[in-house]
Amino acid sequence: MPRRSAPLSLWTLHGNGRTVAPDAIVAPDERLAWPLTIGIGAQHVVAMFGATFLVPVITGFPPSTTLLFSGIGTIAFLLITRNRMPSYLGSSFAFIAPITASTQSDSMEAALGGVLVTGVLLALLGLLVQKIGTEWIGRLMPPVVMGSIVALIGLNLVPTAYQNNFSKAPVTAAITLFAVIACTALFSGMLGRISVLVGVVVGYAVAALRGEVDFAPVREAAWLGLPEFHHPEFSIGLIPIFLPVIVVLLAENVGHVTSVGTMTGRDLRPLVGRTLFADGFATTLSACFGGSPTTTYGENIGVMSATRVYSTAAYWVAAFVAILLSLSPKVGALINTIPAGVLGGVTFVLYGLIAIVGFRMWVDGRVDFSSPKNQMTAGVALVVAIADLHWQIGDFAFTGIALGTVAALVIYHGMGQVGRLTGTDTERSALQDPGRAE
Repeated sequence: MPRRSAPLSLWTLHGNGRTVAPDAIVAPDERLAWPLTIGIGAQHVVAMFGATFLVPVITGFPPSTTLLFSGIGTIAFLLITRNRMPSYLGSSFAFIAPITASTQSDSMEAALGGVLVTGVLLALLGLLVQKIGTEWIGRLMPPVVMGSIVALIGLNLVPTAYQNNFSKAPVTAAITLFAVIACTALFSGMLGRISVLVGVVVGYAVAALRGEVDFAPVREAAWLGLPEFHHPEFSIGLIPIFLPVIVVLLAENVGHVTSVGTMTGRDLRPLVGRTLFADGFATTLSACFGGSPTTTYGENIGVMSATRVYSTAAYWVAAFVAILLSLSPKVGALINTIPAGVLGGVTFVLYGLIAIVGFRMWVDGRVDFSSPKNQMTAGVALVVAIADLHWQIGDFAFTGIALGTVAALVIYHGMGQVGRLTGTDTERSALQDPGRAE
């Protein structure tokens, strides 16, 4: 990194190592007794597992490889952030649309090339943020722009989720969807946090009873073995469809830092550059061998909030457990048997929630939608993404997400510039950290 920092921080024992006072927290540089720390690490594995394995199942990437590099990526993240930022790096849903488009038009290897380039760019962005700070991010992408870009990614994915998954087994999909909603409504603790995983289990059981699951690959798979590896290839024309994802990763990482800083009472903003660099590095490394791209996980923030344990020691445990699971081909084969109906039910929820995160950015950023500039920015960007417009220029292919992102940026800054010249734009929007919504 550009600036020299303190050495890697290890952990001091919190109190007696067995209890946490009602008004206390276990800080990132503290830990409980190892048996309790291992138990909390196991909770983090459960929290991340549902969403992490869904991405490779949806995109066709090997699940075991994804699990392996989510664990390795988490270890790299902890080392790069000097053990000061508690986080698990799970699979990123923001990449699903460009990966799907790339695999359909080219190959998995071409999609890995796009993921690798995105990871490198995110790592470079982290170095830039570490050098000059985050204020420029708010100027380039205020809440109306950032929220629109995040929302349009979720909305762009919904038609594909219906056509490829939901419509193939609508009964199973509907039951899975209901199970996720019911679990979220009925439980506020750990079960509520892992409602997607519970929905997958319920949907899988229903699918098995309906004869929609083929268990033959599980029976044939070995108990121990290395994951399946693939290596990236580069198709220059596919790169543009991956670039908007950087905006989402930026928001997720900044939001993670902001949330954890608020909950722990620490100013963690100086770590934003390191978290971006670490996420970019982990994504790049994963893409080199066929794993899914990574991002910091809100599910694990929920576990920390519920347990009041922010110790990075628990994340080391979670990372090693993920690596061990990845070394069983039988686990990967079992994950691959999840049928289309189950995926259809959970992706309806997950893609909708991606859109809601963008809408929440509008609310938290107090976006004034009486302003024509904000109306046009959000409205046109969302319609372009939902219609999934395509534009081919030579070897470059621009899809709805890329074009919607460009529309949001060009309309907002273009109308703002014209308005300042003509005196019609009097808006003074507050510049704020794009991660506030997280």
